[in-house]
Amino acid sequence: MRYKIIGPMADRYDEVLTPEALDFLVALDGRFAGRRVALLDTRRARRARFASGQLPDFRPDTVHIRQNPAWRVVPPAAGLTDRRVEITGPPDRKMTINALNSGARVWLADFEDATAPTWDNVIGGQLNLIDALDGRIDFTSGGKRYALGAPVGELATIVVRPRGWHLVEKWIVVDGRPISASLVDFGLYFFHCARRQLAAGKGPYFYLPKLEDHHEARLWNDVFVFSQQYLGLPQRTIRATTLIETITAAFEMEEILYELRDHSAGLNAGRWDYIFSVIKNFGQWPEFVLPDRAEVTMTVPFMRAYTELLVSTCHRRGAHAIGGMAAFIPSRSPDANASAVTRVRADKEREAGDGFDGSWVAHPGLVDVCRDVFDAVLGDRPNQLDRLRDDVEVTQTELLAVDKTPGQVTAAGLRANVGVALRYIDAWLGGTGAVALSNLMEDAATAEIARCQVWQWLHHGTPLAGGGIVTEGLVRSILAEELAAVSADRDAAGRARAEAAAGIVEHTALAEPLPAFFTSEAYSHHLAPHAVG
Repeated sequence: MRYKIIGPMADRYDEVLTPEALDFLVALDGRFAGRRVALLDTRRARRARFASGQLPDFRPDTVHIRQNPAWRVVPPAAGLTDRRVEITGPPDRKMTINALNSGARVWLADFEDATAPTWDNVIGGQLNLIDALDGRIDFTSGGKRYALGAPVGELATIVVRPRGWHLVEKWIVVDGRPISASLVDFGLYFFHCARRQLAAGKGPYFYLPKLEDHHEARLWNDVFVFSQQYLGLPQRTIRATTLIETITAAFEMEEILYELRDHSAGLNAGRWDYIFSVIKNFGQWPEFVLPDRAEVTMTVPFMRAYTELLVSTCHRRGAHAIGGMAAFIPSRSPDANASAVTRVRADKEREAGDGFDGSWVAHPGLVDVCRDVFDAVLGDRPNQLDRLRDDVEVTQTELLAVDKTPGQVTAAGLRANVGVALRYIDAWLGGTGAVALSNLMEDAATAEIARCQVWQWLHHGTPLAGGGIVTEGLVRSILAEELAAVSADRDAAGRARAEAAAGIVEHTALAEPLPAFFTSEAYSHHLAPHAVG
């Protein structure tokens, strides 16, 4: 036997980790693991070139793809024609029920940024999706029972986001090494749920995270072709929406659609990871220093260029363009709610007006707000794919115009970044990947922005509005204060977890060079410290 399960087997895990499903994972690993490793090497080499001063641009070797007007992606599949509201969240039992019942057209079941990749979350999430498709999922909390309000085929369409290519699943090993987390999340869901989804009148649909170029999209497409052959399903059964959430992918939107054209369901503007990617790749250069995170809105020039290009690219190729996250979550303050809803409505009105076919929310309470905005633009139409945006022309300079971003770096912004990073990572270590902080639903992407901004400001000795500069001593002082606040009234185990989170913040925000992801090292050292690899 080439595989070994290192993770403990809990109740019903054998329904997910069947010999047949594991054989499928081994087959995926055997065919694609080497290419994945090579592509990660390409990522590192690319980032080294950026560090030496090279900037990305539209590829000259793929100009024939961009200039060929003939090709289109496959038509939308059942359950994906109308996507005016999509809700996101981890596939825990309560969220699974609430998301499917929310009234959104699509639920992004997120094994990536909204899920802390504990063994229980990974396998339990797969069980929840199986149970939902079988119509046998319920949940009781605080005396309240949650259950599906209709057959699953009549509820939000499930679209699964697996973890990114850079992550591994250390609790499953093949030939003594950990398997790709992407292939685990994709493979288990596809193996168990593809036919269940088809029986419900939909299909196996996915969101693809953190792709950096079209070669990574080609790898996913080859995974899809192989997987459909393996299970004896027709080609084009799978559909996948690609998140454009890295600066390099922004220069290859058409090429990514082209590689996935037989399986593509469009592109999404993954705004938080996109900002993170800009800092990660160019943060060492002074012209790429960004102001406080709250100031980097979707209307600043480099973000505006990115979203305009996304809509234009998608509609030219017959693909959906899906807007970014509204992270607000309702609070008990009517005034705060009214102000936040006004901002969310304005954001969705901008997206609908620009031609997006739908957008994301993080909480069921915002579904109606988003739907009302898109209803006003779409009416009875399922989308606005016919709006081609031929007026849009975006250049390299516009995509990289980070220095045109207005705003300041403030002491409050610095403290907010340290506090968000610490509190999010603390919750993540405790097994929670979607965390409500100050009426916002934070996930791994926002924690990445927070710690990377601290690194960037420290690296450049950035002046603070009102006086002073960002120094290591100042950052450490703020971190100590925030740690004391988090640790107050906790028991010994809670204090130890907070201290571990502070150590991760310290390392990933102060180290040179900037660590690429906090999740990779934190997973190995804290969530799977005794696993192989």
